[in-house]
Amino acid sequence: MLIHAPYGGKEARLGTWRALVEAQKAGHVRSLGVSNFAIQHLEELEEYIKSGAGGQITVGQYEIHPWCPREDIAEWLRKREIIVEAYSPLVQATRMKEPVLQNLAKKHGKTEAQILVRWSLQKGYVPLPKSVTESRILENSQVFDFTLSDEDMASLKLNTYEPVCWDPVRDCKI
Repeated sequence: MLIHAPYGGKEARLGTWRALVEAQKAGHVRSLGVSNFAIQHLEELEEYIKSGAGGQITVGQYEIHPWCPREDIAEWLRKREIIVEAYSPLVQATRMKEPVLQNLAKKHGKTEAQILVRWSLQKGYVPLPKSVTESRILENSQVFDFTLSDEDMASLKLNTYEPVCWDPVRDCKI
């Protein structure tokens, strides 16, 4: 179970966490995590947990793709052995005509979507690609027969910040 966003202020965030820990202790929830928390919110929650509140952050879910890499948050999570889930790893199909993607797709004989899923996997993330089309769902899973080289991965390091979804990580200042 994930807390979807850090909105509501500190007391609301910590109260929500407390409720999730209670649900976990009662056997209703297996694991706990957060989505869209900025590092300041993660540190606030980490401090609360260490103070005796209980629970453990096991998953952090964020919009992550080459145009919104969130390296700082991913590193914070990895240092604590928290799974990084990447939602919108296909950038809502808004970047499929980007030359960098098209070149890599051609090089590897894969689709642009497969390149993006593979990028996520090689970064150590759990990508959550969305599709309602059966053929695309199958296609998105066919990414284990190739590897992006270091050079390929470097070409996807775009030094940009262009999310395609709402962004409470940057929008929530409290």
